[in-house]
Amino acid sequence: MTREADQPGIGVGTWAWGNQFLWGYDPERDDAVLEQTFRRCLELDFRFFDTADSYGTGRLNGRSEELLGRFALQASPSQREQLCLATKLAPFPWRLGRRGYAKAFAASQRRLQGQMKRVQLHWSTARYAPWQEPALIDGLADLVESGAVASLGLSNMGPKRLRSVHRQLQGRGIPISSLQVQFSLLAPQPLEDEGIASTCQELGIELIAYSPLALGLLGRSAQDPRPMPKGTRGNLFRRLENSLAPLRQTMSEIAGGRPGGLGAVALNWCRAHGAMPIPGMRTPEQVEQAAAARSWSLTEGERTALDQLALRDGAARMPANPFQSA
Repeated sequence: MTREADQPGIGVGTWAWGNQFLWGYDPERDDAVLEQTFRRCLELDFRFFDTADSYGTGRLNGRSEELLGRFALQASPSQREQLCLATKLAPFPWRLGRRGYAKAFAASQRRLQGQMKRVQLHWSTARYAPWQEPALIDGLADLVESGAVASLGLSNMGPKRLRSVHRQLQGRGIPISSLQVQFSLLAPQPLEDEGIASTCQELGIELIAYSPLALGLLGRSAQDPRPMPKGTRGNLFRRLENSLAPLRQTMSEIAGGRPGGLGAVALNWCRAHGAMPIPGMRTPEQVEQAAAARSWSLTEGERTALDQLALRDGAARMPANPFQSA
């Protein structure tokens, strides 16, 4: 069994904080629970928090950053020193040139109460406006070079684009700290062929797995008493449900006698492949489940069995992110 020290940790995703469309966020109902969730994260030694300037629905755009900044400011100085608050800036069409992110960065830092430690490109423009991206990347590098933020990360890039950006930044001596991509037992593409997982390992870039629980589906058993989610998530769950029996059976066998349930199996599969999962956490109970996952790891045989199920022809798959570059 792989030792805990040999595996990546687990971070915290905050996409749902402020998102009404997919997650049904209600500030009057949820904000106090989210604050308790953040405090429980600190108590259980979760230190990496991922957000984005586009998180939040409609008039609540930026809400995730606002909540994260407010909660972090209430932490002790020593706790804040250990935190890594990372935000992603969207490459919207009107954000152009080397200073295209200047206003967005300043706005995110205000919402995060000046506590941002990593700035990230939210997605690559390689598929539709490849000329836009190099200048934005240089602008992010300028922020690191000037000391305005400690580190730089990327998101939704494949091996080809990552190598190109790595060469661009290597010439300036600016490291890429992390790359995050959709990665789970229902989205194993980073492992296939010359996948992004091996490229990150080669280049010394931390791989971050977003949606490691496939919007929560991988944490549900076939007999889960909870009702199906409403709307888009529920539709997706129902579409994939009939294809999950073999995977769930193996996950259940692995989970038996270990803490954290099926979700812990899914998180530890990402970790076994060198990726730090960042599951969304909206309740203290979810924090405790993620902490339970850190207490054990998959054996090599268990990982191989899950690999075979995830990578086989006809396996259930999450929809691909349309902004993911090659």
